[in-house]
Amino acid sequence: MSSKIVVIGAGPAGYVCAIRLAQLGHQVTVVEKDYLGGTCLNVGCIPSKAMIAAGVLMDKVRRAAAMGITVQGMNLDLSKLVEWKSSVVNRLTGGIGVLFKNHGVRHVIGEAAITDANTVRVKEPKGEQALNADYIVIATGSVPSSIPGFDFDGKNVWSSTEALAPERLPERLCVIGAGYIGLELGMLYAKMGSKVTIVEFTDGALPGQDRDCVKVVERSLKKNKVRLITKTTAKRYENNGTLCVQIESRDGKAETVECDQILCTVGRRPYSDGLGLENVGLKTDTQGFLSVDRQMRTSVANIFAVGDIAGQPMLAHKGSKEGLVAAAVIAGQPEEYDAKCVPAVIFTAPEIASVGLLEEQAKEAGHEIAVGQFPFAASGRALSLMETEGFVKVVSDARTDEVLGVHMVGPEVTELIAEATLAIEMGATTEDIARTIHAHPTLPEAVMEAAEAVHKMAVHIYQK
Repeated sequence: MSSKIVVIGAGPAGYVCAIRLAQLGHQVTVVEKDYLGGTCLNVGCIPSKAMIAAGVLMDKVRRAAAMGITVQGMNLDLSKLVEWKSSVVNRLTGGIGVLFKNHGVRHVIGEAAITDANTVRVKEPKGEQALNADYIVIATGSVPSSIPGFDFDGKNVWSSTEALAPERLPERLCVIGAGYIGLELGMLYAKMGSKVTIVEFTDGALPGQDRDCVKVVERSLKKNKVRLITKTTAKRYENNGTLCVQIESRDGKAETVECDQILCTVGRRPYSDGLGLENVGLKTDTQGFLSVDRQMRTSVANIFAVGDIAGQPMLAHKGSKEGLVAAAVIAGQPEEYDAKCVPAVIFTAPEIASVGLLEEQAKEAGHEIAVGQFPFAASGRALSLMETEGFVKVVSDARTDEVLGVHMVGPEVTELIAEATLAIEMGATTEDIARTIHAHPTLPEAVMEAAEAVHKMAVHIYQK
């Protein structure tokens, strides 16, 4: 029997859920107040990676002389770069519109508010309408967080949104926050020619990531003349013709960072403003998340929540998976969210990718661990790409040999992490990976050799 479903939000969680529901034979309406694709496709994952790709290309051109290729007079046309980035975004968001049309998904532009468990009121540009629904899926995503003294104004203080559509290249950029967004954008601007300073409250860059991987990126920051200031708080800024950011370290040392632009990247918060959750008895927790069960149901049986608002990690691919789970449950299938692991990818230079448990997490969980590591400096493919920084690390259970976590830093590791994710999901052992023939010469061989290194049997490095 076909049901009526209203999906609130058209980001990676919402639009994936809507399309799957339509494929399963249901009547679906998607309400989106901004644009198809949500933050990820429009002002997040896709545009940032498009611009980062341009920065990487510029860096490769600069280093091409080692291959005998000399390029003179390389210039950056910033407006052309932004135009190209926008063309990538438009192609993808337009594709979602076509998929909606082909699957019979109705798209309503407006602000949604839940009136009761079966009604969603939509405020459109030219009026209002009420949508009746057997099920409601909340997929409203998240928005950038700011800190006191650094409210986003689109002029002096950028969020990631403004940083991805710059009208000018700042000569000096001060980035507040050394998480993945701050480092990705900070390193991008450094490659494009800005002098970049990054201020971080914690002890180092990329909190929560494998520290050995992070050390490689921190060395790269230094090599690229990006200043990273840790254990320090950004207090406020003044505009005296030049922006002066007042910072203070934990030991009370004050300093002023002069810049032409401030970029605040201290995280994101779930978006639920004006959603009418109180009308159905739903409340977010102190961090703004809605509580859901393994089938993505909220405490109201016919209302589901997926994506950023449904809890950490706030990643597009996790949201898409949750959208598929919710769609299957609504369609009456015996489905639940049971992922053993969620991969994380960070497009710094070099890239970082991680899945599963860190060494310390595995120990805390009671595992006796065995670790194998293989450097890209010993990879023929990495040498041919002139990308030898970094390594692959495999964390396993010393008793069962099961792969518990894989952490990588280096060339194209954001692509390599898929094999590790599949291995953990399938309960593979390091021997399973080591015995699998990997094509030569390729970067994935480093995963195989790291698995062999767990038992001191890697061929292309010496292990005592």
